[in-house]
Amino acid sequence: VFRVGEALEYGIIGINTGIISTEVAPFGGVKASGLGREGSKYGIEDYLEIKYMCIGL
Repeated sequence: VFRVGEALEYGIIGINTGIISTEVAPFGGVKASGLGREGSKYGIEDYLEIKYMCIGL
């Protein structure tokens, strides 16, 4: 089930459930659709840059 869910290129996937949309679920386009994610904590990730910092103490 997890392998299939990861392989599907869709913004939202429901497996063994009929109601998949909630107020905390991210939604939006995938690939080159020009739309990013909205809602949930994943919407802010479009505006963030990840930085790795290694500090020797």
